[in-house]
Amino acid sequence: MKSISTTQDLEEYIADLRSALARNDDCGTTHYNLAVALVKKGSWEEAVKEFKAAIASTPTLAEAYVDLGGIYFQQGDLDHCIRLNLEAVKVRPRFSVPYGNLGFAYLQKGELDEAIEALEKAVAINPQFVQALATLSSAYYLRGQVEDGITAALQALEQMPGFAVAHNNLALGYLEKGNYAEAVKHIDLAQQYGYPVDPKFLAELEPYRQN
Repeated sequence: MKSISTTQDLEEYIADLRSALARNDDCGTTHYNLAVALVKKGSWEEAVKEFKAAIASTPTLAEAYVDLGGIYFQQGDLDHCIRLNLEAVKVRPRFSVPYGNLGFAYLQKGELDEAIEALEKAVAINPQFVQALATLSSAYYLRGQVEDGITAALQALEQMPGFAVAHNNLALGYLEKGNYAEAVKHIDLAQQYGYPVDPKFLAELEPYRQN
């Protein structure tokens, strides 16, 4: 999608894409670009129609499955999101993003084994996939794999030192391991970078702060 700096630019871009589709309605890429523009505009229902049209015209356009799945995720339809991301990895098996999305959706459903399998694939394909590493850290922690959770969170922070979720996960892991100084350090960093830390967790760490 080209750079759009104003609402007028966006409307002109949408008009250009609609004009292109009037001449050739079978171009999946144009439908996709229009859908992305409509998302930017906030026209969600129209965007869904265009993503579906993109998939119908070009069934191998993995990004269309992923972005459409993202809309359903925002709407709380996790199963639809999962189905679409599974389609994305079918047509493009080495695309890390849908695996990351699958992992996050499975985690929201409490399906830890499926989440970890998908997230491990995501980071195997792209070791710099920070969001997938942080989500994998959360999933490991929930399954009781504390050391693996710490390792994944540290890998995320190597890529993005200010990633708040990873700091929160490290605090959880270090508390579990009895490394209280590191737990306090990372929970403070999680708050500093904007993570809404559970007040109960903060209270649990309070006795371990140095006076």
